[in-house]
Amino acid sequence: MSEDIFTPLLTTTDWNAEWKRLQTARKHADSSEVWDKKAKTFPVKHGSQAGYVSHFLDLADVQPGEAVLDMGCGTGSLATPLAKAGHRVIACDFSRGMLDVMEADQRSLGVGGVEVHQISWTDDWEAVGLGTNCVDVAIASRSIATYDLQEALLKLGNVARRRACITLPRSATPKIDDSLLSAAGFDNRAGRDFLYAFNILAALGKSPEVSYIPNTRLELFDSFDDALAGFSSMVKDAVEGLASEREIEAIPTRLRPWLEDNLVQDDDSWHLKHERQVTWAFIAWSTE
Repeated sequence: MSEDIFTPLLTTTDWNAEWKRLQTARKHADSSEVWDKKAKTFPVKHGSQAGYVSHFLDLADVQPGEAVLDMGCGTGSLATPLAKAGHRVIACDFSRGMLDVMEADQRSLGVGGVEVHQISWTDDWEAVGLGTNCVDVAIASRSIATYDLQEALLKLGNVARRRACITLPRSATPKIDDSLLSAAGFDNRAGRDFLYAFNILAALGKSPEVSYIPNTRLELFDSFDDALAGFSSMVKDAVEGLASEREIEAIPTRLRPWLEDNLVQDDDSWHLKHERQVTWAFIAWSTE
């Protein structure tokens, strides 16, 4: 009699397949045209991002003399300080508008030598010289907006000789936090994006490290109704495609009692009693 042999799969789901379904449900993929328009009014604020940038760079552990690829570099919040520190930097983004803002800022600061490419996650990276082990460290900070997450992680790791680092929201979007989702009745409904990257990497045999970069938000509104509309919009963006139309329509009604308890008025503005915690998950793995 043959024996039934159990082989553990070490995973309860195909994390990349579920990520793809999540992106399809969300229905709001970014495009280069959208970010080109944003770039026109997207100021470079090195000081306002100093806490996030220093925390990211500390965790990234880029060593003296190492070359870095910054995928989804935006206006250069990481590429510029890395270049100023003497690293060879390859800065890539799918938005020409964002790259133009970054290059203008670097010229004004006297920062040169940054290699720039307008490419996306799905483009042929080798066609622009981004082949295997072309840099020491590859980073993607707050920039992974792609349908196939596993392919993106593999491409990022492939170009890095030593280390790859990314950040993803701990929640569903960079604007939302658990208190808002809970108040609107959507506990655990919007997903936690970083878990997909962590589990995909683990299933690939990597040993991903996870740290957290806290970020506080304190929004100011002209009135209670403005606050209700603003926070309702944040929740809608996070759960759209993952909730019924009836649930979406009910968001303001669900949020109103919570906001009545948590909103305060100072002078001419309304804000929450507490700063909201919106946390970024930093994930790194060795590519050696």
